[in-house]
Parts: sequence; structure tokens; C-alpha cells
Amino acid sequence: MLFKEYSYSVLIVCASEKFGKQIEEMLRGNDYYPITTVRSAGEARRMTLERTYDIIIINTPLPDEFGARLAADIACSEKSGVLLFTKSELYEDVTAKVIDFGVLTLSKPTSASLIMQSVRLLYATQERLRRVNEKNASLEERMEEIRLINHAKWVLIEFMKMSENEAHHYIEKQAMDKRKSKKEIAEIIIQTYK
Repeated sequence: MLFKEYSYSVLIVCASEKFGKQIEEMLRGNDYYPITTVRSAGEARRMTLERTYDIIIINTPLPDEFGARLAADIACSEKSGVLLFTKSELYEDVTAKVIDFGVLTLSKPTSASLIMQSVRLLYATQERLRRVNEKNASLEERMEEIRLINHAKWVLIEFMKMSENEAHHYIEKQAMDKRKSKKEIAEIIIQTYK
């Protein structure tokens, strides 16, 4: 893929060894690594406790449960895109049960091209979510830095009897003079006076 930065891990949950192998073959060499296959919902739940997968593909029915509950649980609790396969006669009912959880559903039988289109849709969605999460983390870090600096300003106002403007300039000057970030200076001020 163009401008590829990230490889997407895949968990295939499928009782049918043949179907699982077909999906693995489609994905191999297409930016999906590692690809893990398990045969039951119980195994899938254990695997998702051990690590997070970017994309989880579930082929219903599974030997220990149908698979719709597994898909909904994973979609709610994990940061994974979920693709659920079900028989065409069950498609509408199953889709109605899982769509509100963000699970993408395909009816069987289906074509290899539709499967790859669906996986690529999950890929694109996961990439967008990953970038949004990175941006949110960056904003949260910045907000925490601002809170810390404001706390340090109030410490200076209280203990050094500075105005807010003087405290602000003091922190900026200390940061420049000591070649440290304003956050580091704020932490030092807080530790010193508290």
C-alpha cells in the first residue's frame, strides 16, 4: 500500500479449516500481519485478552456459540474492526443484532472481491480511528501541560506574590534560561513550593 506505516494484525475465528485457510491466503502479503486463526469463540476471547487485533473476522456458526455475541463484545471492548460472516438466510436478523455495535456483516456465500473490499473498508476505518486516537492523545497531553503550567502560576502567585502575568513571564524566562520546557519548569516550581 502507498505510504504504508502500519501493519494490521488479524484474528480469524472460524470453525471451518477450509474457509479459514481461504481468508488467510487472501490476506497474506497485503499488509496484514500477523494472521492468527482460532476455531472457537472461547479461543478468540482468550486471544483478545492476550493482545489487541486490528481486524477480527468471524465466520458463523462457531462450535461453542453462534458468533454474533462474540462480534458485539469484541466491537464494544476492543479497538478492533469486526467482520462477521453469516448464512444469507440469517443475514438480516444477524445484521440487525450487531450493526449498532459497529460490526460489518457479510452474507455467505460471497465473492473473494467482496471479502477483500470489506477487509479494506475495515482497514481504512481502523487507520482513521488510529489517527484520531493519536490526535486525541496529543491534545490530552497538551491539556495536561497547560493545567500543570497554570498550577505552577498559581503557586507563584500564592508564594511569591507575583501577578498572573509576572508568573507567566517567569516560567517562560526560566524555560529559556535553563533550556527546559515550560512543563519541566512548572513541575520544578510545584515541587519546590508544595
